[in-house]
Amino acid sequence: MRYILDSIKLERKDQDAKWGEQNHPPYIWLTILGEEVGEANVALLKADFGKEVIGNYREELVQIAAVAVAAIESLDRNEFIPGTWKGVKKDES
Repeated sequence: MRYILDSIKLERKDQDAKWGEQNHPPYIWLTILGEEVGEANVALLKADFGKEVIGNYREELVQIAAVAVAAIESLDRNEFIPGTWKGVKKDES
């Protein structure tokens, strides 16, 4: 399990290096997560239909987990106002 969690943590660092801190409303996070799930589906379908071995399915699963963690981090950083889809940065003082 440690190797899996280390993979997710490394992916989160890579995401932050690439995109910076992301603070999206929850529905945007679900859209991003759905896109990652779609990529995992494609990887598995390619393997299932014999075009590739398991391919990058594991990598896609790690990205799914990392995006879920990023969404939780964003939610914890921001106070989302119900019904408005707007986040208000929490006062860190």
